[in-house]
Amino acid sequence: MAEILHSLLTVVVDYAIIFFEFMGVLVLIIAGIKGVVNYFSKNPLTRLNLAKGMAMGLEFKLGSEILRTVVVRELKEILTVAGIIGLRAALTFLIHWEIKTEEANHDFEEK
Repeated sequence: MAEILHSLLTVVVDYAIIFFEFMGVLVLIIAGIKGVVNYFSKNPLTRLNLAKGMAMGLEFKLGSEILRTVVVRELKEILTVAGIIGLRAALTFLIHWEIKTEEANHDFEEK
């Protein structure tokens, strides 16, 4: 019974990882396209909107990496996944910092 549940968990997690990876890529593509359109239309919020889209895409990608930790079996795989999670978390932190900076600059310009 435990083997069946483990196999089921592995299949569910594998499909969830693919789904989250796909959603992350889709969000990044849409944010990029909107960023290009906003850039050429000279929207002053282009950087802010692009950063928010990138942050959302990275959140999906980070979720897939966290799910990946459920099915890893070897220490080398754990270290690889931990490194990827660390890099993506750092990128997410930097993008959120950029969002706060852009929002503060935009609020300053409005006053």
